[in-house]
Amino acid sequence: MSDLHAAFESAVDRSKNLSERPDNPTLLKIYALYKQATQGDVEGSRPGFSDVVGRAKWDAWNKLKGTAADGAKQQYIDLIASLE
Repeated sequence: MSDLHAAFESAVDRSKNLSERPDNPTLLKIYALYKQATQGDVEGSRPGFSDVVGRAKWDAWNKLKGTAADGAKQQYIDLIASLE
């Protein structure tokens, strides 16, 4: 396991125990970086207007389209570290 992957997995674990719940834009960023790091670019169509949460998540993830997995992992690690 690479150092980056180990640091990413550690950040994922730590994200579940933050002292304060991040605001919604930050939660969307955490979600999007995690998805980009683990699954790559978003696929499928954008959810409809009735699925407000799904649409917000899809939009946040879609903004990262083209970001390499390692880059997304590092951004995730940095973001979680800034919240601790």
